[in-house]
Amino acid sequence: MPEDSEELISGGHLVAKALKAEGVERVYTLCGGHIIDIYDGCVDEGIDVVDVRHEQVAAHAADGYARITGKPGCAVVTAGPGTTDAVTGVANAFRAESPMLLIGGQGARSQHKMGSLQDLPHVEMMSPISKFAATVPDTARAADMVSMAFRECYHGAPGPSFLEIPRDVLDARVPVARARVPAAGRYRASTRTAGDPEAVERLADLLVHAEKPAILLGSQVWTTRATDRAVELVRTLNVPAYMNGAGRGTLPPGDPHHFQLSRRYAFSHADLVIVVGTPFDFRMGYGKRLNPDATVVQIDLDYRTVGRNRDVDLGIVGDAGMVLGAVTQAASGRLNGGTVRRKAWLEELRAVERSAIEKRLPSLRSDASPIHPYRLVGEIDDFLTEDSVYIGDGGDIVTFSGQVVQPKAPGHWMDPGPLGTLGVGIPFVLAAKQARPEKEVVALFGDGAFSLTGWDFETLVRYRLPFVGIVGNNSSMNQIRYGQRAKYGDARQRVGNTLGDVHYDRFARMLGGYGEEVRDPSDIAPALRRARESGLPSLINVWVDPDAYAPGTMNQTMYK
Repeated sequence: MPEDSEELISGGHLVAKALKAEGVERVYTLCGGHIIDIYDGCVDEGIDVVDVRHEQVAAHAADGYARITGKPGCAVVTAGPGTTDAVTGVANAFRAESPMLLIGGQGARSQHKMGSLQDLPHVEMMSPISKFAATVPDTARAADMVSMAFRECYHGAPGPSFLEIPRDVLDARVPVARARVPAAGRYRASTRTAGDPEAVERLADLLVHAEKPAILLGSQVWTTRATDRAVELVRTLNVPAYMNGAGRGTLPPGDPHHFQLSRRYAFSHADLVIVVGTPFDFRMGYGKRLNPDATVVQIDLDYRTVGRNRDVDLGIVGDAGMVLGAVTQAASGRLNGGTVRRKAWLEELRAVERSAIEKRLPSLRSDASPIHPYRLVGEIDDFLTEDSVYIGDGGDIVTFSGQVVQPKAPGHWMDPGPLGTLGVGIPFVLAAKQARPEKEVVALFGDGAFSLTGWDFETLVRYRLPFVGIVGNNSSMNQIRYGQRAKYGDARQRVGNTLGDVHYDRFARMLGGYGEEVRDPSDIAPALRRARESGLPSLINVWVDPDAYAPGTMNQTMYK
């Protein structure tokens, strides 16, 4: 049969079929001539095309979509500046272990090295910050390579992949019979590995005999949806639990095993420290803050992470849920009263928690104006419900919130992760509200952080995605200002870090949302309620004290 009588399919439509096979419901994008055939394919496959105002927002939204749903996110951007604009979003997903695919356009192969419009070496640029980066060489391979890229997202700890697709590869049409289109659910294996059984038995034995154990439940506890097994372990074995990153909310506030403010004390006094799904990076003092005499156990999806920056007594590579479930099962039959003996240890830690709360209580209740940041974040914590997804986007103000705001359920905390990227807030709101429309989304921004991607507030208005936004406004990049003040003195504390007094409430109203200004702390709670009731994207502009700094800001090692 002649080829021209065969059914033909374009590269863009093959890409869309592969996205559909992966379960992608929407792609985040900013349009460009190189990529429009993917849009056409998405229309045929029933995949939403969500257009934003900046490619960084598209990439952050794909990252946020992956975090909130557990499925990989996808962003599609044009060549050259479209792809370079998305670099920060990919880098953030890389450090945060978030599975997403960025598809970038590229000039036609026939114009390779000729200086075509927006031609750049995208693959070489993306390789260091992704788990996989490649060019699609032929139209018939388009769907196959999209599926390959998704498969690579889940090799070890999750992360982003990148594909560039030359314009002529994307637009060309090939016989359907020539194209490989992997079938849904049949092109990648389960990544749920249970860890070395001998190591699991050893950890169970360590837990049974420990007098003062402590466990840190990191982001991989949420990534692997290990909440139930983590909770079972800490309750069965009576272990105090600390949570960071996306692991926050694993245990609800008020749970007898939920601890937050005594972590440094616990880790410096524990005889057994178990770190689950968190590397020994700057957040952990590179492992140096742990009791040197403690037995240290690290559980992680990535072999390369275990034992990096400090030695461990036991390392287990595997899925957090599988490992923790196996440890609980191995230990539960031989507790021998060990959990009862730990009662004094938990009471000791609870006393440290109470002391920390009492120390900051005056600030939490402060009636001062400008408003103390502790008062603001305390009001936000009181405002959250069981259905509130909390998003933090900022420096000093979000550092305050990390000590006070407690999500009420797993998967209800979102922050940039270890790259410390400002500007994730609006794109995370976009992703969270589209993926979970039944949830309330509450976002706290620093004024500097909001400025980076704030124009996509209009995208939220356009897509009718209500959320409660709060800007902690001190007209400063205050986390950096503190460091400059500490290093160079008061006379040079305002170099390169001072912003204008921007009325973000007016900005919200200008774009069709709800906005209020708050200067008196007694007005915070009523303003939050009105924002919730408005049914619109909202910004409550709260003027906070520029001379109040979070303890975490003041303790940063870069300023020492």
